Amino acid sequence: MSESDPGADPDRMDLLHRRLDRIEELLAPDTPQAEERPAWRRPTDGEERWAVTAAILVAVGLQLALPARLTIDPRWLLPALEIGLLVALAALHPHKRFDRGSHLLRVLGLALVAAVSLANAASAVKLVRELLHATGRGGALGLLATAGAVWVTNVIAFALWYWELDRGGPAARAQGVKDFPDFLFPQMTQREIAPPDWEPYFGDYLYVAFTNATAFSPTDTMPLTMWSKFLMMTQTSVSMITVLLVVARAVNILQ
Repeated sequence: MSESDPGADPDRMDLLHRRLDRIEELLAPDTPQAEERPAWRRPTDGEERWAVTAAILVAVGLQLALPARLTIDPRWLLPALEIGLLVALAALHPHKRFDRGSHLLRVLGLALVAAVSLANAASAVKLVRELLHATGRGGALGLLATAGAVWVTNVIAFALWYWELDRGGPAARAQGVKDFPDFLFPQMTQREIAPPDWEPYFGDYLYVAFTNATAFSPTDTMPLTMWSKFLMMTQTSVSMITVLLVVARAVNILQ
């Protein structure tokens, strides 16, 4: 056997085995690291449905409380549609957690959010028209109460959009389908500030919608994709126009 044969040198053979073992370790799935992945990047049980259900019911209640002149005729049509879609979703998915999904559930969920948004958009347009033409009825307190209902419903509507679209919706997030988020929460980049089982729920998206509507810009949560930036820009525009016109009109009434 020649000297150039690796079999003639035990040290070289041992080095070769160590290198092969190292390559196998690098290529093999690392189970401990997989277990350390944050909850928002792996399959989970999903969030409970009570929070988003309560928010939708609040939005429906606010729509019914608005004056008839600021709603779509007949005024019960869209609220009834929203309640019907909510009941249909509960019947098709009678589980308390959003842990599974289907094309039908996805379509119905988006239709429900669209119905809430359409009803509030119509009310906002009519309110702005009244403010511009100074045709609103009632005093400053009535104006502020009406505008406040529209503003709160607007926050809920956009929170629903953020919650429904981020990484494919609640069911897709529970299944860990997508690795790349549409919204970057602080807990995603600084794991030491949150427990390992943290993942965004509806309350987090409601907070994003509220701060965007009050600060007129993102605060601690950043939009990453084009659709999320466009939605936040739209919400900021609607909120800014409503607030400025309402304040101007209320000051004029008080004077």
